Amino acid sequence: MEGSLRTRESEVIQFSVIAIETAARKMGISPFQLVQRLDKQGLIENRLLKFYDTLHTQSADYVADDVIETLLNYENDEE
Repeated sequence: MEGSLRTRESEVIQFSVIAIETAARKMGISPFQLVQRLDKQGLIENRLLKFYDTLHTQSADYVADDVIETLLNYENDEE
């Protein structure tokens, strides 16, 4: 698509994909597995998307670590 405009939605999606891929690589699992776990905890919507304005100013490694820590805390609270 020639000259496609970057929209906020496309930036948020791109940010989320990078965060998930980076976090999955750090965890040694596939991005698909991580998406399933994040979705189960509601963290795609309630962490990545809700706090995009703050998180997107950080490095990919920082965001990945934040996603991992938050996910593990949510999963531990389920037990």
